Amino acid sequence: MKVYTRTGDDGTTSLAGGQRISKNHPRIDAYGTVDELIGWIGLLRSIPENSSRTELLLTIQGKLMHCAALLAAGKGAMIEKMKAPVEADIRLLESSIDEIEKELEPLSSFILPGGDPAGSYANIARTVCRRAERVILKLDREQNVQELIVKYINRLSDYLFVLGRKMASEKGTPEAKWIP
Repeated sequence: MKVYTRTGDDGTTSLAGGQRISKNHPRIDAYGTVDELIGWIGLLRSIPENSSRTELLLTIQGKLMHCAALLAAGKGAMIEKMKAPVEADIRLLESSIDEIEKELEPLSSFILPGGDPAGSYANIARTVCRRAERVILKLDREQNVQELIVKYINRLSDYLFVLGRKMASEKGTPEAKWIP
């Protein structure tokens, strides 16, 4: 299988199922942003401080790949083989958030990202995740997106927020409070 096909040189791409659409279509924006998020999660997974979280981060990447596949499914795609997130996936994120929050100081104000590269990467992943949610919701207005994809992405951004805080805490990096 070649990496390049030249079929996209005209500004179009194929969806799963063979349908061709413009590369600036909201569907492409949605699964492309999820793809970007998968890359950021991969970076987080590669950070030594996350060695105990490798399995969860791999699971998240796998769920995001399924989400991207569903978002890339056009007419004729065999979506029955694609696995949307289920409530158990969302509960896994929620229980992970709850466990991390037990070890963190409660928030009393907004915090400014930064201070530590590892925690900052988690915050960048969080902002990409929020963007993914926005573009998926935009696509949902035009074409129905499975509700649990939106819910999973929303909860994942919460997880990435507390992960960033936890990573900074583990390194002893103080949080910079936003003082309006």
